[in-house]
Amino acid sequence: MNSTSTPSSPGSPNRTNSAIGSTTDTTTGTTTVITNIGSLVTNDPSLGDGSPLGLVLDAAVVIEGDRVVWTGETSKAPTTDNRVDAGGRAVLPGFVDSHSHLVFAGDRTQEFNARMSGRGYTAGGIRTTVAATRAATDAELEANLTRYLREALHQGTTTFETKSGYGLTVEDEARALRIAAAHTDEVTYLGAHIVSPDYADDPAAYVALVTGEMLDACAPYARWVDVFCEKGAFDGDQARAILTAGRAKGLHPRVHANQLSYGPGVQLAVELDAASADHCTHLTDADVDALANGDTVATLLPGAEFSTRAQWPDARRLLDAGVTVALSTDCNPGSSFTSSVPFCVALAVRDMGMTPDEAVWSATAGGARALRRTDVGRLTPGAYADLTLLDAPSHVHLAYRPGVPLVSGVWRRGVRVV
Repeated sequence: MNSTSTPSSPGSPNRTNSAIGSTTDTTTGTTTVITNIGSLVTNDPSLGDGSPLGLVLDAAVVIEGDRVVWTGETSKAPTTDNRVDAGGRAVLPGFVDSHSHLVFAGDRTQEFNARMSGRGYTAGGIRTTVAATRAATDAELEANLTRYLREALHQGTTTFETKSGYGLTVEDEARALRIAAAHTDEVTYLGAHIVSPDYADDPAAYVALVTGEMLDACAPYARWVDVFCEKGAFDGDQARAILTAGRAKGLHPRVHANQLSYGPGVQLAVELDAASADHCTHLTDADVDALANGDTVATLLPGAEFSTRAQWPDARRLLDAGVTVALSTDCNPGSSFTSSVPFCVALAVRDMGMTPDEAVWSATAGGARALRRTDVGRLTPGAYADLTLLDAPSHVHLAYRPGVPLVSGVWRRGVRVV
């Protein structure tokens, strides 16, 4: 008879740079089956019910080392070294949070309180965090980052992207990315978050810095380059210059696009083959058509609309047009201070026109698409063994029971970390 496995200790030494506040056991050869899964989201439409979720009932997943090696019905599961009984609960891929801003210091409680009392949100609030971040030590910034990574992990997030953007000097942007790169491979250079207060009277000089000396210092730590293409931040021409310079350094584009108003961000993202256009709140028909006919994912960030009382993105419009949609937290201290993907799933279902199935797909497989990854966001052979176990019989409970801590277990790279 197979033995029942116990949670792995988070203190084991085999850690990779893509850890999310945890450690990774890279041992191969040992197999574990998670069996008696009431409903399993695989995100493979060739499995189970044939839906985009590839939902398999009374399912099992076999893990070897850090990978999934088998998925199917419990009755057909192969013999393994270890066995975990899911007790009829639901399992889905670990959430893929493809948009966050976690390297920062300071607090903006007063700003939030004022906004909830009637003051509108503008991009200028970022300057408050810039001052605090510049004043913080490396140790303080890293402690803050790992705190929020632990929060996210306990809510089922196993893959995350994070950005710079709160330093806005060569030294501070580079150190933010260096700190982030110790915890994830999905690091984004966002020197173009806003025009630095130091260059308020000369935005062109700041763009030159972002595309020159700052880019040179930051590129070694990053995979992506991003820009806030918005009134009060960077216009279309500036954004194009920044993204083009980043691409010349080997960084792939992402764009903060069309959050606060209509603008060129989405069109620019599609033109430059950006992996994602993020926010997508104010879209013309031409913007939707461009997204539907390109490879750029529309990443929706409902936490920002919740926290600013802004207009909700119309996910239904995008999905009906055939656009690939991702859901992420946008965790940041100013406009979306949540690390909870389940909360964002519930918001998307309640206020953005998504079905529970669509929201869960967008928070897992959609996030993987936004990072152009095929090894996460799904539970099929060859994918990383990143799994979230819910204390519920179905993934639908994420929207059905909003605010309830349903995540009762998390495996990352084959190791049970929660």
